[in-house]
Amino acid sequence: MSISPSTVSALLKPEAYPHKPQKIELVQTQMSFIFLTGEYVYKIKKPVNLGYLDYTTLEKRRLFCHQELELNRRLCPDVYLAVVPIVEEKGGLRIEGQGKAIEYAVKMKQLPRERMMDVLLLRGQVTQEMVARVAEKLVGFHQKAETNEAIAAFGRLGVIRHNCDENFAQTEKYIGTSITAERYQHIRKCTDNFIDSHASLFDKRVREGRIRDCHGDLHAAHVCFIDDTRLPARRKTLAGEPSPGGQVCIYDCIEFNDRFRYCDVASEIAFLAMDLDHYQKAGLSRHLVNTYVKLSHDEELLKLLNFYKCYRAYVRGKVESFKLDDPYIPEEEKAKVLTAAQSYFQLAESYI
Repeated sequence: MSISPSTVSALLKPEAYPHKPQKIELVQTQMSFIFLTGEYVYKIKKPVNLGYLDYTTLEKRRLFCHQELELNRRLCPDVYLAVVPIVEEKGGLRIEGQGKAIEYAVKMKQLPRERMMDVLLLRGQVTQEMVARVAEKLVGFHQKAETNEAIAAFGRLGVIRHNCDENFAQTEKYIGTSITAERYQHIRKCTDNFIDSHASLFDKRVREGRIRDCHGDLHAAHVCFIDDTRLPARRKTLAGEPSPGGQVCIYDCIEFNDRFRYCDVASEIAFLAMDLDHYQKAGLSRHLVNTYVKLSHDEELLKLLNFYKCYRAYVRGKVESFKLDDPYIPEEEKAKVLTAAQSYFQLAESYI
């Protein structure tokens, strides 16, 4: 099934849903159609092959829907509800209907947009206590996250070098647009030098089990602070006390490519710390890292922090640059995209 305009129109009608929502909002990403219904969200994967992901068959989309459900329940168990079928019924489309599935959707509870960390950061409403709760949740998550010989291999020197080389190869075309030639060469040279001079440290991280099945896309937009009244209070702090001020939900992890999730926990923490820096909240960034290090007893993480901050900022600059080639993004929007890409590349260089 290819999602046609008529299919999208059918899923914007209240009768397509079992709870008959009064209002339905559609959000599109490069990979998904996301239908917001107020109480629930239904996420449908587009039948696309982007190289690093392949959703081209119904069976693959069903498989990755289940993968998304399972992986995200690790950090957000009460939000990810089920994988549900979409069927043709009585001349229309029905989500959670009876009959043969023509498509699948991940069904989630709709999280409050106003409680997302990126929104709260812009309002100056993120406190050190909130950031500490995120760090605490990540310590518990990383301690339990799977690791084995195959996962650990993604922390080896050759893989680290490949990931960085891939970034530089994919951004060559943007030299002179979103990144200057001088900045590109400076970051590339310093990245290569760091890898060459810290080979024993990368090997030690592998031996000590620091390479885990992580979230993979941990930035502020994927963190939500949920009021206690919205979800059942299952979680306790590491000290055994109920979490104050509601729950932390970290959602939308990468399910489509294991390589992007299997990483050093230092890289994962650096991602969110870098994003806090990008919002010009260096104090919150430091508090996140310091709290994580204190609770995890992973002082060696600090030796890798700026390397991985640079890497993660560069990735964000690369992803924003990709949008400059998207024919579906209006030109006026691309001006904002270009500014964002340039700012991430500038931030990447600042960590050297």
